[in-house]
Amino acid sequence: MNPVDIVGAAQRTVLTGSDDDGTPTTTVVVERRFPYPIDDLWDAVTNPERLPRWFAPVSGDLHEGGRYAIEGNASGTITTCTPPEYFSLTWEFGGGVSWVNVALTAAGAETDLRLEHLAPVTEHWRIYGAGAGGIGWDLSLFGLGEYLRTGEPIAQEEPGPEVFAFIRESGQAWYVAEVASGETEDNAEARRDKTVAFYTGG
Repeated sequence: MNPVDIVGAAQRTVLTGSDDDGTPTTTVVVERRFPYPIDDLWDAVTNPERLPRWFAPVSGDLHEGGRYAIEGNASGTITTCTPPEYFSLTWEFGGGVSWVNVALTAAGAETDLRLEHLAPVTEHWRIYGAGAGGIGWDLSLFGLGEYLRTGEPIAQEEPGPEVFAFIRESGQAWYVAEVASGETEDNAEARRDKTVAFYTGG
């Protein structure tokens, strides 16, 4: 695995805004093209039999309006589902609520995936920034790509040097995206360092 190449396969954007009540929000956006047809990619990201092979076990009523639960992680409601192109859901974790949108677009025999995670600006964001969620989504999409490439489930084991290198490259990429969104280099750098340390344990 070449971490630089894998991280470089995706594009990252950080968007700022506010909700209807005027609360500041941020959205991390990651986009990546996969060399697989849209129906296969849709099945891989929505089929509860395939999700544990690259992401995590997901249970519940996996249809529009249904509740889902990710083992050891978030739960929420599937607010929109239009196969094989789009789904959105609430992301309820740690007492907070944010929102995730996933869009698939066919590009010939390949498929573009765009994931958006919108959240209110909290103290957690001010400390850790875009990488807090962004690195996690990068790791998930890395797992998805490896699963589709090999056809084998991703081993759930302690991360080694290559994964740590991937995390550091991902953290740097989210630092660049934060600066491009208007954040100061000093703030983005401090957030990057804290987030990478969290993910790598040091």
